[in-house]
Amino acid sequence: MKSDLTQFKENQRAMPRHGHITNRQNVKSEVAVAADGHERRKDFLGEAEVAALLEAARKTRHGIRDHLLILMMYRHGLRVSEAIALRREDVNLKEARIWISRLKNGLSVEQPIAGDELRAVKRWLAARHDHLPWLFVSERAQPFTRQAVNYIIATTAERAGLAKVHPHMLRHSCGFSLANRGYDLRLIQDYLGHRDPKHTAHYTRVAAKRFDGLWGS
Repeated sequence: MKSDLTQFKENQRAMPRHGHITNRQNVKSEVAVAADGHERRKDFLGEAEVAALLEAARKTRHGIRDHLLILMMYRHGLRVSEAIALRREDVNLKEARIWISRLKNGLSVEQPIAGDELRAVKRWLAARHDHLPWLFVSERAQPFTRQAVNYIIATTAERAGLAKVHPHMLRHSCGFSLANRGYDLRLIQDYLGHRDPKHTAHYTRVAAKRFDGLWGS
């Protein structure tokens, strides 16, 4: 009998690849359609949805680890590759700081770890019985893979009753949450490691906070 993870990988391979153009006669390329679609679709989770996802993660087989993984990806706007690259030495428990190494030529920065996140990190490290350098490891004491993160988030979202949640939505959710809290574009840009402010402007442009009070509410 196939394991859940094996079946998940096979389903992923069977899906058409993102950006693959099947009909070149179409005047508008699929890349343009995807770009337009990004402007139309809600590609992030609200704070209540994030809370539901985190609560569901606590109830998985590896709840301590999975909860921390999702919490960190959301709080720090991590890409999958950035999350699985985290090492123990990146976390400074004494000063409650974590070093985030951004990819895609992004701005790498040190960020604070909030109280609940710090406690979650300590719980996870206390539950570990290995001396491996990576912050997140599998039950077989191997570094995480992209497929493993995809599987954890997809199955946890299903458990939480959320549809079509993918890992990068947590990064978007971080940006939108910061924008809705009223933080300025430059701070969000540096926090997410964007080199180009145009990538950050999307969060502040569509944040609901901008429209508060328009109808006297």
